[in-house]
Amino acid sequence: MRIPCVDAGLISPLVQLLNSKDQEVLLQTGRALGNICYDSHEGRSAVDQAGGAQIVIDHLRSLCSKTDPANEKLLTVFCGMLMNYSNENDSLQAQLINMGVIPTLVKLLGIHCQNAALTEMCLVAFGNLAELESSKEQFASTNIAEELVKLFKKQIDHDKREMVFEVLAPLAENDAIKLQLVEAGLVECLLEIVQQKVDSDKEEDIAELKTASDLMVLLLLGDESMQKLFEGGKGNVFQRVLSWIPSNNHQLQLAGALAIANFARNDGNCIHMVDNGIVEKLMDLLDRHVEDGNVTVQHAALSALRNLAIPVVNKAKMLSAGVTEAVLKFLKSEMPPVQFKLLGTLRMLIDAQAEAAEQLGKNVKLVERLVEWCEAKDHAGVMGESNRLLSALIRHSKSKDVIKTIVQSGGIKHLVTMATSEHVIMQNEALVALALIAALELGTAEKDLESAKLVQILHTLLADERSAPEIKYNSMVLICALMGSESLHKEVQDLAFLDVVSKLRSHENKSVAQQASLTEQRLAVES
Repeated sequence: MRIPCVDAGLISPLVQLLNSKDQEVLLQTGRALGNICYDSHEGRSAVDQAGGAQIVIDHLRSLCSKTDPANEKLLTVFCGMLMNYSNENDSLQAQLINMGVIPTLVKLLGIHCQNAALTEMCLVAFGNLAELESSKEQFASTNIAEELVKLFKKQIDHDKREMVFEVLAPLAENDAIKLQLVEAGLVECLLEIVQQKVDSDKEEDIAELKTASDLMVLLLLGDESMQKLFEGGKGNVFQRVLSWIPSNNHQLQLAGALAIANFARNDGNCIHMVDNGIVEKLMDLLDRHVEDGNVTVQHAALSALRNLAIPVVNKAKMLSAGVTEAVLKFLKSEMPPVQFKLLGTLRMLIDAQAEAAEQLGKNVKLVERLVEWCEAKDHAGVMGESNRLLSALIRHSKSKDVIKTIVQSGGIKHLVTMATSEHVIMQNEALVALALIAALELGTAEKDLESAKLVQILHTLLADERSAPEIKYNSMVLICALMGSESLHKEVQDLAFLDVVSKLRSHENKSVAQQASLTEQRLAVES
């Protein structure tokens, strides 16, 4: 029936009836237009062209404060009509946002929160609109957080709470709204739900526990909201989250570890947490998940340890607590997300820690696994982190034994390939590691450097105008270091490096220009 109504030209007269002063006429017109818009592109388009949406929003504004039953019925019909009009249609939803529907609906929710049907309509509308990025700013300028938390506290019924959750989740992706929700007391509600549902084995309770704890973690992704809840490590919320980690519930273990990873986003928090025993809690948690463990929990706990290892003062403390041993238990994992976090954690731990870097770099099992992962072409993150850890083992240990282990395990070719990475930081790390190899163990690595075509790669890097100054500088340092090998020296001579290097003497970067002069002299003498 919908398309015939459009074809018969009924939409424009119907929209005109929205200007009537008669409440019954408005009610029936709203219902008719809602039906015409329901799942019908033609119906929506016709209502749009006749300007129906704006008239309905104007009605909502003017009727918003009236709480008599007849008026609330009309408001419910108008809300339903707008939902049918814009449902699953981004451009029409954006149009409603531009017309200012959000502040109107938020006000409506505040005034009519006792009316179940109208409240439900508002929630469904918010759920649809909140998916649009353009809506977040408008929502943030209203008191939506306060209204939703107030409504949430009143809900006893699981399904009703679920409806509020469906609006909260997309809204909580916005940092300003995160903070508003925290200030409105949402976290306390979530903690209460967790406490109520943690021991239940009912399906709906398990689902609600997951939703509440996931939302809690999401709120901690905002810097301000996270810091407010941390409260110098003394906050009730932080303490409650800590208690989740040793729990027997996988969902709470996961949420607890993710929350710690989110709290560990600045040095002050990290230092406080390490000093107060969080590392031991996370290692105990990992220990419970070594054999046939929960992959998401492993990943979350490793993420937290990686973040905690960033401040310099934490590294030695974490090393002496046995974090490397705890992490290495997952070396046999075949799950790329776990491999990725494991590598990142080890790389953070050995940064400027020579003894730890040497100990790990001489661990043949670890180095062989790194070399294997350097070829994980399907998992760029794991491949990149493996290369970076190989390089870090050499750079931080400056140890001949580590270099020998990496040569014997076939790691040299990967470091040479890493020098051609699209990421300058990785190129640089590779070149510095290769320069150390050339300075400390050139004889051992010579054949591998040759077969990996290092000299040709260095020539390309120096000749390429797009190479960053530090890449050019470190490439020239490496060229000088390679002169101690007869076969590599011959390759350097054959490739006419002098031409490329002499051009760099006038480079705008002083360090590059100076190194070019030194390298040119060395090449001239050695020729």
